Amino acid sequence: MSCRQWTKRDPVKNYFPLPNEIFSLGLSATAIAVYGYLLRRENRETYECLASYRMIGQAIGKSVTTVRKYVAELEERGLITTEHTSIMTKDGRKWNGCLRYHILPIQLVIERYTERQLRELELSTARLKMQAKLARLGVAQEPQGG
Repeated sequence: MSCRQWTKRDPVKNYFPLPNEIFSLGLSATAIAVYGYLLRRENRETYECLASYRMIGQAIGKSVTTVRKYVAELEERGLITTEHTSIMTKDGRKWNGCLRYHILPIQLVIERYTERQLRELELSTARLKMQAKLARLGVAQEPQGG
């Protein structure tokens, strides 16, 4: 029986960092996969990368429509921003290019997420206090629809 030699894990070569905090933001698994792919492709000096929805979809095994949905989720959560690009053909026509993704610092994202959670908690607490006060006063409340 032969012994297979495994390569050592070089922390710089063939790996990229995925922040631990990404798992505490309530993202879906596909959004994390898209984010991971963008981090893998990002320029470490500019924190940007160029990628099409099709390219991302092929890498993570999802359709273009699905990728578009999860890119929107990442933008909504403040992890990335996108910018449209354009290209000029040899005959002078202008075409839409890939999106340019700007990967925002995870510390900023965590701060914003925490602030949003605190605001939601404050609103919820204020709503509960108001409902209790209305109940004490005997005011009928309208059911809240969802």
